[in-house]
Amino acid sequence: MEIGNRIKEHRAAKGWNQDILAEKTYVSRQTVSSWENNRSYPDIKSLLLMSELFGVTLDDLVKGDVDMMKREVTGESIREFNRVSNIYGAGFIIGILIPYPLIRFFGIWGIIAYVLYMTALLILAWRVEILKKQNDIQTYKEILAFTEGKDLGKDEKTAEIAKRPYQKILLAIGAGAITLCVFIIMHLIFG
Repeated sequence: MEIGNRIKEHRAAKGWNQDILAEKTYVSRQTVSSWENNRSYPDIKSLLLMSELFGVTLDDLVKGDVDMMKREVTGESIREFNRVSNIYGAGFIIGILIPYPLIRFFGIWGIIAYVLYMTALLILAWRVEILKKQNDIQTYKEILAFTEGKDLGKDEKTAEIAKRPYQKILLAIGAGAITLCVFIIMHLIFG
């Protein structure tokens, strides 16, 4: 983080020690020390106050740090999205394969177990959708670019947004068709 160095530079330029800056920003001297040594980050109220005290814009005070914070947030979002979507993908495959054996061998208890399993899977799917909405990604191309940490160009993004409505319908039909095929195959095997 660069902000610690900028706070220290602006404080020194004013001829203030950490105690004076702490008093003017209504925090402790230890807090100022933490900011300057990059152990913590000032809250927005303190940032606004310091930009006024130092006579600089907020942008000048946090320049460089905003891009770094965006990369950190995006990196964490990518990791969480990948983790949740991988679990969902594996759960979806299992969900396609298990209904017939469960029903065939366990009867009503198999149906109950499958309903509980699918409920948990739907909750996980809901979490994936929340992550997709938070990161404004829906289509395969958008998701792929996001998981690689890339941005689509403006024209590509517009084209992908136009695809969103019919892709969801096709995915639902495809998932239903795959489940039906697997169910028929299982019936023929275990029949």
